[in-house]
Amino acid sequence: MEKSTKKLDTTLGELIAAASEVAFEYSDNDRDAYKLAQAALIEILRKASHAGSLDDFGESAPGKSYLH
Repeated sequence: MEKSTKKLDTTLGELIAAASEVAFEYSDNDRDAYKLAQAALIEILRKASHAGSLDDFGESAPGKSYLH
């Protein structure tokens, strides 16, 4: 069975800008907005990457073969 994938044609800058814009709309302050945008971007990158290639905040963890 072939896995279907979705491709998003955008730049990293556009992705960051969109995540930040939405985060600021739903947050009470700048700090929370930045944290929300960061969490959203990390999750997007995790889902778009190969298993085991990203860990928390982009730091690699030796010996891990999967993401949590």
